[in-house]
Amino acid sequence: MEFSDIKTELIRITDPDQQQSDIARAAACIRQGGLVVFPTETVYGLGGDATNASSAKKIYAAKGRPSDNPLIIHVASPEDAADYAQLCPTYERLARAFMPGPLTVILPRKQTIPKDTTGGLETVAVRCPVHPVARALIRAAGVPIAAPSANISGKPSPTCARHVAEDMNGRVDFILDGGDCEIGLESTIVAVTGEDRVTLLRPGAITYDALCMVVTHVEIARAVSEKLGDNEKPLSPGMKYRHYAPDAPVVLLDGSDIAALSFLLREQHTHRCAILCYDEEYARLIENVDDHSLLFPIGKAADVASHAKTLFTALREADRAKPDIIYAHLPSKEGLGLALYNRMIRASAHTVLNVD
Repeated sequence: MEFSDIKTELIRITDPDQQQSDIARAAACIRQGGLVVFPTETVYGLGGDATNASSAKKIYAAKGRPSDNPLIIHVASPEDAADYAQLCPTYERLARAFMPGPLTVILPRKQTIPKDTTGGLETVAVRCPVHPVARALIRAAGVPIAAPSANISGKPSPTCARHVAEDMNGRVDFILDGGDCEIGLESTIVAVTGEDRVTLLRPGAITYDALCMVVTHVEIARAVSEKLGDNEKPLSPGMKYRHYAPDAPVVLLDGSDIAALSFLLREQHTHRCAILCYDEEYARLIENVDDHSLLFPIGKAADVASHAKTLFTALREADRAKPDIIYAHLPSKEGLGLALYNRMIRASAHTVLNVD
């Protein structure tokens, strides 16, 4: 697909109720087979008509995304999923607890959603975002919107319109700028595998513990923390291919904070290394490095929500500094930490260095 003839229009949306004409223009573009980037509470999404096979192909082309990597469809209300998927009591319980919100549920698809949208699978991933701009766009479009993250495939997901424009200018018709995303990591994805039973395929802000409060049996898929084999088909986005990664190699440091700091202090004199550091480490590191632009504080050590919100921005900014290598701490797998671990282990291509 050639993108040279696409003139991308960026529209700042501060109040969708007061900017209905702008929302209507973007929605018309979706219905006519075009592509619109829009904000959600998680990351920015690259949207097209989920019922239109040609729109799905445009999304894959704009991202440079493998066509066997399924797309999530976004609906305006949890009940709307009934038109596109076969619902069940487990879905309804999850929807009551977490929707609208950062949860995606995989269900058997209906014929209204083409296989071009689902990566060839007989299932469809359904999500109802809470962001007011996203919901206004979906309602105005009158169709579900298929939307992966609005970045070139494999790169860090965008959490602000500036980063969207870096990747998607000239590839989409509209970018709706709704400000910075609140959460910063993509939605939690679960597949309904039986009555009162789900498999967690991608962790997010809806944590394993939260899911266990609603569903009795929650299994964590092996691919959350391990590599899929070359011949294994991904059941949800982000399971198989290298994701969330800058151009510079990323190495995760496994060990105590004291050992990691000592390692980083030594490495600053050996390599041109960018460092995603805790706020508590910043003062020590800044005293020992000439180029302060290589330090990227991500929040206090215990503030996992801050780490999650700033991760993709920090990776993009670190890459812009053209380092030889990017170092970051290996997160724990507790609570929201599992989602952070999942993204960072993929950004690093499972490269972990023990520093104890």
